[in-house]
Amino acid sequence: MTQAQPTQSLPDALRIAGRSYASRLLVGTGKYKDLEQTRRAVEASGAEIVTVAVRRTNLGQKPGEPNLLDVLPPDRYTILPNTAGCYSAEDALRTCRLARELLDDHRLVKLEVLGDAKTLFPDVTATLAAAEQLVKEGFEVMVYTSDDPIIAKRLEELGCVAVMPLAAPIGSGLGVQNRYNILSIIENARVPIIVDAGVGTASDAAIAMELGCDGVLMNTAIAEARDPVLMASAMKHAIIGGREAFRAGRMPRRRYASASSPLDGTVV
Repeated sequence: MTQAQPTQSLPDALRIAGRSYASRLLVGTGKYKDLEQTRRAVEASGAEIVTVAVRRTNLGQKPGEPNLLDVLPPDRYTILPNTAGCYSAEDALRTCRLARELLDDHRLVKLEVLGDAKTLFPDVTATLAAAEQLVKEGFEVMVYTSDDPIIAKRLEELGCVAVMPLAAPIGSGLGVQNRYNILSIIENARVPIIVDAGVGTASDAAIAMELGCDGVLMNTAIAEARDPVLMASAMKHAIIGGREAFRAGRMPRRRYASASSPLDGTVV
């Protein structure tokens, strides 16, 4: 199966595992009412990378049933299989190996190993173990993790191609609750840092980008909006605006007013 090959000469491109992407918004494919809504929302988002829960989605392992790849073809999108629902390193490894078989030796995966069904926080110890083994097996690992800067750096050192700290619990919609930690992770990273989990609306996505994140991955914020397709479009523009604001450099914060039109040199 041929994966999408984004253009390699894009200005300010997001680069992951040697490939370049114009969009810095990554989107999930769960929780939509049907495949048609999924297709429309993904198109409106402008995303080029779409993540798919291998254990919950038909990618061809169930002949005769609707196949997600029929509406999100791999020649148009980079399919990012994920290990959602895995609570052990062993389950995550099996899931990634299954994805590789289903997608014709596809190596780019999103690793997540959950530690608790209520909070969906990552099991960091199991995540480290699974990441190390997957890298040894030749996978290109994008990894969901806590907002601990030490763990984030360790995952980078293990060979992960992108580190994806949560901004708030998965599906919470609370926005970026840990700006200092996220900023610390960004400042010490040499791989893309992509906020994964916690975004609720467009302003949350813009804040993540203004901090200097390389991208944002989201699903629930779009799929559970009253109008998912319109929210997908809003997220697209928020990511673009936040990135441009980060590159432009915001003005200093001041305690007192500073006139837009200074009085110095004016004629009375």
